[in-house]
This record gives sequence, C-alpha cells and structure tokens, in this order.
Amino acid sequence: MHEQHAYMKECAAEAARVARAVPNDRWSDPTPCAEFDLRALVNHLVLYTSHGLEHRALRKELPDELTGRDFTAGTAWPEEYAAQLDRAVAAWADPGVWDGDINGTPAPDIAAMMILEMALHGWDVAKATGQDYRVSPETGRFFVQVVERYAEMYRQYDGFGAAVPAGEGAPPFERALAVSGRDPDWRRPG
Repeated sequence: MHEQHAYMKECAAEAARVARAVPNDRWSDPTPCAEFDLRALVNHLVLYTSHGLEHRALRKELPDELTGRDFTAGTAWPEEYAAQLDRAVAAWADPGVWDGDINGTPAPDIAAMMILEMALHGWDVAKATGQDYRVSPETGRFFVQVVERYAEMYRQYDGFGAAVPAGEGAPPFERALAVSGRDPDWRRPG
C-alpha cells in the first residue's frame, strides 16, 4: 500500500471526530475561510474530502446530485460523513489506485492534494467550532511538505492566502497552516 494512505487514514479519522462535535445550531457562524460560513464550509468538506476522495480513486466525476446537496440538512450528517470517509479511504487501500494518472495528474499527487484539503478544511471546521485538529508529528511533517509544494499553485486559484508567520518553533502542522495563509491562532469572533 502507498505510504500516503496512513496520512489519509489519520486525517480522515480526525475530520470525522471534528464533524461529530459540530453544533447543529451555529450554521451561520464565521470560519477561518472568510468566504464560507460554517454550513458552507461543512458542505465543502463533506463533498470534496469524502465523496470527491472516493470518486477520484474510482476515476469518476462527481455527479450533479452531490455537488448541489446540502449535506447538513439532517442531524445524521456527521455519521454519514464518517461512513463516506471510510468508503473513500477504503477505495485508496487498493495498491492499483496509486498507479497512473487521474485527469492527467499522477494519482499520488491527487491523493496528497486531497489529504491537504481534508486537513486544512478539517482544521477550519475545528477552529470555527472551538475544537482542535490534531495530527501526529509524522503527518505534520508530510503535510508541511505538501503545502509548500502546492502553495503557489493554490494561490493562483485563490485557494490559499499569503503566507503568515507561524511563530518561533511552531510544530510542522502549524507551519503548514501558516504557509497556506491561515492564522494558526485564529479565534471565532465574538
């Protein structure tokens, strides 16, 4: 199995844990992603980090039915998200999935960007709801390498803001957040 699969599993488990603690009465709250309130951010997270992750492994496009869905409409969404994450991670457990390209990009690069999406937006949701998003030091070191590799590309498409200072001696995951333009010390206003 590909070495990145362990990072994917860890980030998926953490995203699912964070989702289970999201209150269902704060959907209009602000998030570290200024363009998203909490509902929009959670919908983005669910769509791309679970459904999108699985569909990429299967080399399928996301259907319109999914791209227009409000995943937060029911109270069972955290468990549904966790189950979909499990399916997505299982799809990447097949060693053959890591071979070849996905839409012209090497499969391991797609997986790295999907892990990036899961960790960054998982952190965004965690911060918006007063939680921590925790990863192992190994995953943090992998993550900072991925963020540094893709930062300029993401900035070209307004996916990342300008890098911010991480602070002296910041752990790798916090450094990665800062490179992505996120303030590791972001606090929900109010």
